[in-house]
Amino acid sequence: MRHILVYSDSLTWGIVPTTRQRLPFERRWPGAMEIGLRAAGHDVRVIEDCLNGRRTVWDDPFKPGRNGLEGLAQRIEIHSPLDLVILMLGTNDFQSMHPHNAWHSSQGILALIDAIRTAPIEPGMPAPRILVVAPPAIRTPKGPIAPKFAGGEHKCQGLAEAYRMVCEQTGCDFFDAGSVTPSSEVDGVHLDATQHLALSQALCGIVGDLLDRVDSAATA
Repeated sequence: MRHILVYSDSLTWGIVPTTRQRLPFERRWPGAMEIGLRAAGHDVRVIEDCLNGRRTVWDDPFKPGRNGLEGLAQRIEIHSPLDLVILMLGTNDFQSMHPHNAWHSSQGILALIDAIRTAPIEPGMPAPRILVVAPPAIRTPKGPIAPKFAGGEHKCQGLAEAYRMVCEQTGCDFFDAGSVTPSSEVDGVHLDATQHLALSQALCGIVGDLLDRVDSAATA
């Protein structure tokens, strides 16, 4: 069985825009992706580690534990052996209390990549491949979260390209979620159920190919 760790925030946790409700597993993109991969013949387990408000490498001044770098190496150790880690973070870097731009977030992703690759896994266990997914760009924030993300639609500009450059430099795989779905029209930040499905369908093909490469490398 292949094991995939998804390390992300509320866009993947499945929060229903303008509510505090959560989509069920099979309607969140990791769950729908697992179902699709299994239907395609892949024996795979998707492990979700998705925390609302998680940043790449910064603290939330109002809630503890939102710094994505803290404890990441231990999560890799806990779930090893892993075949793939999917990183989809960055949206919360652009909350209104932060001055960050796309380059700052790309450096945060770079730090997360390094933490994964240097995690203290057991001897002989393989280092997992890393797929970085750039989240869809923030639209004009609406509803209850509008003050929290005020100005985020401007600060996030260029995020996908900045992530792409980091992945080219580090040899990681990359996918731009914004190429298959925008963020929600309802709140401008999260993903609706139909958008989770669109993302899962795109990633199912990409991840399936990556798993095939892992199998080929293991038998070479």
